[in-house]
Amino acid sequence: MNKGYWVIAWKSVSDPVAVGRYIAPGTEAILAHGGRIVAGGEPARTYEQGMPSRLVLVEFESLAAAISAYESADYQASLTFLVGAAERDVRIIEGLE
Repeated sequence: MNKGYWVIAWKSVSDPVAVGRYIAPGTEAILAHGGRIVAGGEPARTYEQGMPSRLVLVEFESLAAAISAYESADYQASLTFLVGAAERDVRIIEGLE
């Protein structure tokens, strides 16, 4: 079974304090559902249409686990801190191996 990944691009942050309140419960929910934060931070370089915004890559044991974690009640509850505070592009993809 192939792994599943969240690819998160932070498009904008208008309220850093609210985003700070999201970090602990969001991270706890990710870890509770078997997620492993593989990479995070500002890109070293951007090419083509890439934006110089924070990126986060989270790995799960399967695509189903990645989807289940995102849709879980505890992760969805953590997202309430981001309403009106940040815009993100979140994609869930299946690993190749």
